[in-house]
This record gives sequence, structure tokens and C-alpha cells, in this order.
Amino acid sequence: LGYKMEFDEDLMIPDKSLSINQGAITAMGWQSCTDKTSFSGAILNALAKEYDFSLDTPFEDYPKEIHDILIYGTGGKIVKVYYRGQRGEGIYDIAFEGLIQSMNRKYRETFSDSMKAEYETFMRITPCPACKGQRLKKESLAVTVGGKNIFEATDMSIVKFREFIDALELTPMQQAIGAPILKEIRARISFLINVGLEYLSLSRATGTLSGGEAQRIRLATQIGSGLVGVAYILDEPSIGLHQRDNDKLLDTLKHLRDLGNSVLVVEHDEDTMRAADCIVDIGPGAGEHGGEVVAIGTAEEIMKNEKSITGAYLSGRIQIPVPSERRKPTGWLTVKGAAENNLKNIDVKFPLGVMTCVTGVSGSGKSSLVNEILYKALAKKLNRAHTIPGKHKSIEGVEQLDKIIAIDQSPIGRTPRSNPATYTGAFDLIRDLFAASTDAKAKGYNKGRFSFNKKGGRCEACSGDGIIKIEMHFLPDIYVPCEVCGGKRYNRETLEVKYKGKSIYDVLNMTVEEAMKFFENVPSIHRKIATLYDVGLSYIRLGQPSTELSGGEAQRIKLATELSKRGTGKTIYILDEPTTGLHFADVHRLIEILRRLSDGGNTVVVIEHNLDVIKTADYLIDIGPEGGEGGGTVIAKGTPEEVAATPGSYTGKYVKKYLNV
Repeated sequence: LGYKMEFDEDLMIPDKSLSINQGAITAMGWQSCTDKTSFSGAILNALAKEYDFSLDTPFEDYPKEIHDILIYGTGGKIVKVYYRGQRGEGIYDIAFEGLIQSMNRKYRETFSDSMKAEYETFMRITPCPACKGQRLKKESLAVTVGGKNIFEATDMSIVKFREFIDALELTPMQQAIGAPILKEIRARISFLINVGLEYLSLSRATGTLSGGEAQRIRLATQIGSGLVGVAYILDEPSIGLHQRDNDKLLDTLKHLRDLGNSVLVVEHDEDTMRAADCIVDIGPGAGEHGGEVVAIGTAEEIMKNEKSITGAYLSGRIQIPVPSERRKPTGWLTVKGAAENNLKNIDVKFPLGVMTCVTGVSGSGKSSLVNEILYKALAKKLNRAHTIPGKHKSIEGVEQLDKIIAIDQSPIGRTPRSNPATYTGAFDLIRDLFAASTDAKAKGYNKGRFSFNKKGGRCEACSGDGIIKIEMHFLPDIYVPCEVCGGKRYNRETLEVKYKGKSIYDVLNMTVEEAMKFFENVPSIHRKIATLYDVGLSYIRLGQPSTELSGGEAQRIKLATELSKRGTGKTIYILDEPTTGLHFADVHRLIEILRRLSDGGNTVVVIEHNLDVIKTADYLIDIGPEGGEGGGTVIAKGTPEEVAATPGSYTGKYVKKYLNV
């Protein structure tokens, strides 16, 4: 694999300026050592006595000898530990194994998946010490072509690899052997470059690819096959693509069509719609309000259709307005010496109190800057998270913030029991309401009766899931409704309790729109549900299992939850391509929400390619100019108008037509 997962000292002791008694050690099982009555505390006290050091000394001030004893152990030397616990007291002979070995042992002995996952938060992926991350043994790496072994060749970006094979100097005999191989390599590399992936390396792990990148690799494979008479179905291939790279993708799709294939694309991207030969517009709304064909035809025909919301945005009848004025920053947050991945040791200033868009072509270094450095460093300082930030020197201005929140597209829960009502906190208030009802009081039911996480009120046949998982071994697991409760999650007695004529199941089965009317006289619940409506989720059911929600829906539920909280005005929100899977109308709504977050004095940082979001931002940071090795520098910064006027900025070139300049 080229790497190993190992316990990391920096994650177990995140703040070395603290002493052990102040809680420097946060590792599982050892964070209790500040309590003198704990066994871990007794061990550390014995070590301090034996080796003459103080537990009140900042961890970073320990000499190497003491540091190594705490991290790597006493090397088999026995230490006498006096321990006084609930069951008496005694003296134990212990050869302290060190924090890392102790964690390794506990990790190996743990059978619980959730406990293993907890331990893994203190581990990091490190290159294998034997092969230095090169995966192969010395004998294999000794074979070279053009002075490079197979690891060095595949570790280059695709565009650099093409330059390498084009510059190979071969003897006539080598040419005879290598010509057909090189021809095939060049063809395959050309396909990857044509779909805008020249910045990737051939050795890149597939798990680190975005959905859009993985889809475009499969697309490149299909172009290479040269098949004719095939129906290709693509689901949002433009995800993660800058407008410049999107043009390359559209050329590729047209090439597939021109070969004699049918290309069917599910897409929200404006350029893709305009390039299509035929558009099928489904709607008019979402959920229960959708499911009909609103219009069929070319882009021009769709634009003329009065019923089509898509046509209204394409024609300009409805527009996302450019703000009349850009908000001014209330302060600055400066990242110094950012050098993660392809970033070129740059200093970047993020304005506070406004909405900032980080832009740039695919692979230019946006995620390295925002997700790997800014988010992880602030999460470590403000939220005490177990994260290791990417390479940078320092971040100045952190004292102006009190918390950081990343609103991504990861699921809001892993089981069918988690749903929009539980995530937003509305379900807690709904259970209070049912527990206070006349029916519940007459039967002596409390709030816990209406939980599907506790025994008592839930259906025990499905443990409150409403569905039963059937393991299919070599096929994906399938879910079927529970035969006992019929998918209602609760037992018969619980369902007999009614509020305004509705059972708890009936309430969970309501759409957000229905629930707003139902709870219009209960302000606390209405406010939480209204935020779901505001983010464009009027059609989802309150109890819809998290496993049925798309990434975009999960992200908007998280946004709604943040909107329902009272802001401090010192929060920084990080979003990575929030427009994924969103229609023009949903993007319009999303922009209003993001601006609402920054209206309260909070800071919003968005990585985005969508030009409607970019044009409405208060400040842009454009990274580039190219992807991979050709990126990693700040090309332009300032208001969208200032970036549009910057020569050499691809983002500026495309956003210009959206601005009044």
C-alpha cells in the first residue's frame, strides 16, 4: 500500500504547551490521568517519582529522555505503582509500555467497530518506513526507463508524464519494442487530458478522487473503447469542474455523440444545457410537487416555455441579482507559508465578516488551502479537534473567531433512525409536545416513550428503524419494511397517543410544508421547521431516513440547523462546492442563506465553480493559474469586479459576463 496507519503523538497530545495535570494527554483511556484516583494517573505519578520529573511541567519542556519514556515506555524497567481505588489499595509492578504501544495494544484488543473508529481518530496515515511510500521492493524499483523507475514515472502529473515519454531517447531496437506500447500509453493519456484531468498523477489513490473526477476517468475509458451505438448515461459530470475545464468535457460528450452514440446527461449546468440537442425538463417543483414533464425541446424552445422554471433562468426572465454593494471586511485572517500539496509557500488573507469564494481551475490547490490548512488548523485551535493541518507556518487573527463549522455533503447519520427532525433538534421538541398531551398523561407516558432509540415505545422487531436489513452477502444489503409495525417504528400503544388527531408516526410522515401548517401555533417547533423550508427542502418528510437523502439535501439540512441557532457573529463557516446537485432556483435560495449567515457578522468561506455564487460573493481568492504543479499561487484577489479586471485569471474571464462591468 505504501503507507501505514499509526498512532500519532501530535494527535494524542495536541497542545504541548499544557502540562499533563492540565490535560495535555487527550488519548482514549489516558485523558482521565488528571484524576488522581484513576489508574492511569497512578502510573504517571509513579513514573514522575521514579524519573524525577513534574506532571505540572508543560509537555514541550520535558527533556528528550522523559519525553521518550512517556511516549515509548521504560524499555522493560519495572516501576512500582501505588494505586488506591474503590476496591482497596495495593502496589503493582508495571513495565510501562509508553503511550503509543498502550494505544496499539488497546486498538488490537477492541472488538467494537465504534471503539475502533474512536481510536482511529488518534492515528494518521504515514509512509511505510521500508519502501518510503513507493510500494515496491528494491529489486523492482531498480528497473528504470529514461532514468526513472515505475514509481517515479507514475507519481508525475499526467501532463508531465506525457512530456517525459515524448522526450524518451530510444535506440532503434528499443524503438521497435516500445513503439506499440508508447502508442497505447499516449492514446490513454490523451483521453484523460481531454476530460480535464491533466493535473492528476497516475498513482493517485481512487479513494481520494472526487465523484466528478472518478466519473471523468470512466468517461475517458469509454472514449478509448471507440464503441458505436451505445447509450451513455451520466449523472452530473460537471461536478468539481471550472468553466474552462467544463468546455473540454462538453467537447468530449459531443465527440461521443458524433461517433454515433446516444448521450443522456442529468445536469444542472447552464453551459451543458445550452450545448444539448434536446432538454427534458422535469418539475414543476420538487418532491410531491414534481414528477411531471414540464417541457421538451432545444434550449431555445425551453426558454420560451412559460411553465418551465429552468427556461425562465436560461432566458434571463428570472435572474440571480448581483449585489448592489459588496460588504466590507471586519478583520482579516492570514494563513502564512501555505505549502501543502502543490501550494507554493503562499501567504493568503481571508476577510472576516463577509462571504468569500475561493476559486480556480480543478486541481489548483483550493481544497489544500481551505480544507487541509484553514479548516484543520482552526478546528484544532477553536474546537480542540483531533486534526493535523497541512503544511503552513502560522495563522494570524484566530482570536477574532470562536468556532469553525464545516458544512459538507457527508450524511447526517449512518442509520435509518437519523432523520431531518432528529438532526435539526425539532424531534426533541415534538416528543415534549406528545408527552404533555392528555393521552400520554392518562397512560403515564414520558418523553422517552416517543424515542425510537429506547426500549418501551418503539417497535422491538425492527428496533425503531421501521425497516429490516437483509444481508445479501455478495450483493448490496437490501431493506424491507418491518412486518410487525408496517414501517411505523412504534408499537401499537404508543401510536394510540394523538396530538391534534395525529400520532407521532403521522407527524414524522409529514412533509416540511405540511408540518409548518400543523405546528404554526408552536413557535419553537415552527422556527426549526421553517429553516428547512427556507433552504428549499419543503418536499422532504420530517422522518425521512438519512440513508435516503442525497448529499445536497444533507448539506442543506446542516445549513438549516445552523440557521436555527442563535449566531455569535464570530463563527466561520466552510463549504466545499455547496451547489453540487442544485438547480438554478435552489442555487438562488442557497445564496440568500449564505448571505444571511454573513449578515450576522459571521464569516463564510466557499470553494465554488458556480458563477452565480462567485458573482454574489463579497471577496474572491483565485488560485492557479493551472492545476497540479502549474497551480498553487494566488492569481487574483478582491471583489468579483477586481478579479474580472485581472489579466491571467480564468475565473475573472468567465465571471466578467455576469457582472455589470
